[in-house]
Amino acid sequence: MKFNKWTIGLAAVGAVSLASAARADETKMSQVQTALSSTTLSGYVDVGLQYGNTTAGATGIYGPTVGGADSISLNVVDITLDKPMDETPWATGYHVELWLGPGAAAAGFTPIRQAYIATRTPLGAGSIDWKIGVWDTIIGYEGLTSGNNPNYTHSYGFFMEPTTHTGILGTYKVNDNVTVQAGLADDSYVAGAYGSAINGVTGTPLLNPTIMGAVALTAPDSFGPLKGATLTVGGMNTGHAGGGATSLYAGATIPTPNAALKFGSSFDYIDGTVPAGVDSHAWDLAVYSTWQQPNSKWSLNLRGEYLYQNGPIVPIGGKEGEELTATLQYDLWANVLSRLEVRWDHAEHGTPFANTGSTGTPESNAFLVAAQLIYTF
Repeated sequence: MKFNKWTIGLAAVGAVSLASAARADETKMSQVQTALSSTTLSGYVDVGLQYGNTTAGATGIYGPTVGGADSISLNVVDITLDKPMDETPWATGYHVELWLGPGAAAAGFTPIRQAYIATRTPLGAGSIDWKIGVWDTIIGYEGLTSGNNPNYTHSYGFFMEPTTHTGILGTYKVNDNVTVQAGLADDSYVAGAYGSAINGVTGTPLLNPTIMGAVALTAPDSFGPLKGATLTVGGMNTGHAGGGATSLYAGATIPTPNAALKFGSSFDYIDGTVPAGVDSHAWDLAVYSTWQQPNSKWSLNLRGEYLYQNGPIVPIGGKEGEELTATLQYDLWANVLSRLEVRWDHAEHGTPFANTGSTGTPESNAFLVAAQLIYTF
């Protein structure tokens, strides 16, 4: 074993023995190895290619595309260190997730996406699992991790809710069918420009406080073909210097007697006051479907939604709009998720989409063809 010069000097005058120094170093190394043995390293690399008739892809309405309407882009590189809690009553753990790349910069992450300490405290017949730090929001059908969403691009409803919070969140599992969450956040962050417009803050944290709660229900086996169906209802109130915003959400996943077919739905509502004192509100209804045969490598994911807004909440213009998205997903290579997607957006009033042609003529319709690859490690 190699010792530093200070240890050798102390050993020379009899202050320490090299054997005891060696044992101390081995003990320290063992402690480090024990602490890291249950920590996992994971992540993914997300890249995309998109072509459209308008600049809608560059505005963030599609997300996470960041290279504009016609481009090949690196979206994000995700690196995660995670030590999950064990099953003991006073378990602890942690989660650190870093986002790098143009997509992370466009969403406003620099570079921490999540970083929290996880703890557990017994309560009655169960326990409360806590997250303390920065963590993903508890409402919304779609999340920031693109590969976990049914489609490459995001819905309008995604941009109407906060995406991450800095605070404390408690989760209590009443039983196998009922889970309750409640949290208090100092900051509630909305990724990108348009999701935060209703709150009067573009790409910056919203000021405290944010109070939130949600209840998740899962259908038991006694529901027959509907067993495993889920319903999540939640809401939050976010305050800031210019006013505040109230968000409400309801989402469901619904299996069918055909094992290959599943449905989902979401309802997002937001009401707030921008600093200028203009009341804004919006609601969005989205319907999802997935067709995938058991053990099949491919699936077809469809989404349709209707948006009504009064205020600059999402960049579709006017008060009403619709979008339809079809995503063909195929697991061609090991650890690689591959997608081909077609999307159509329509504004009922006005022409909010700028054409990518030489004239730049405003359009009421936007079309997008996109491909996505995600390598997960």
